[in-house]
Amino acid sequence: MTDKPTIFVVDDDTAVRDSLRWVIESNGWNVETYASAEAFLGAYTPPRLGCLILDVRMPGLSGPELQKLLNERRCSLPIIFITAHGTVPTAVRAIQSGAVDFIMKPFNNIDLLERIDQCVERAKQDAASRTQEDVLHKRLAALTPREREVMEHVVAGKPNKRIAADLSLSIKTVEAHRAKIMQKMQAHSLAELVRLVLAYPARKGKP
Repeated sequence: MTDKPTIFVVDDDTAVRDSLRWVIESNGWNVETYASAEAFLGAYTPPRLGCLILDVRMPGLSGPELQKLLNERRCSLPIIFITAHGTVPTAVRAIQSGAVDFIMKPFNNIDLLERIDQCVERAKQDAASRTQEDVLHKRLAALTPREREVMEHVVAGKPNKRIAADLSLSIKTVEAHRAKIMQKMQAHSLAELVRLVLAYPARKGKP
């Protein structure tokens, strides 16, 4: 992802939005401000690199309700909550739901900027991870069912003779499948193939 990160500010208080825009832009970030969660949802198109600074209490959708919607949509935009009316249970729920921080108003601008830096770095790492997963998914999807079956045995450390016996194949057929697997997975060694397979999150399921 090459786009410059954007800091999204969602707060129904005009003065807060204007103040945050000035502080964040002064630190060199792109800033977009929204007066409501609904306005943000109408304008935001994932994936965009950056982070979300989100008020808790707002007319219409609240900050936690917006967080819930973003989670349901599998949006990984890091969130920093800001509020003048926070409670411990609200803060705990926000953090448990994936928020990076929960900051009470008034807050120190330097502290906020440090949190933003941390969020953007986290967003960059998440984007790099998703890119790697996409690449691995495409490579795995190129394998035939038999090649995938052979690969599972190869990654488990079984020699060709054992794989041939387990799958009722000839050793030459297993060798041919292994060559195709290495080519399609773009692996130059068995160790590299194992690393690639282990790097693909099991929770994603098979392509």
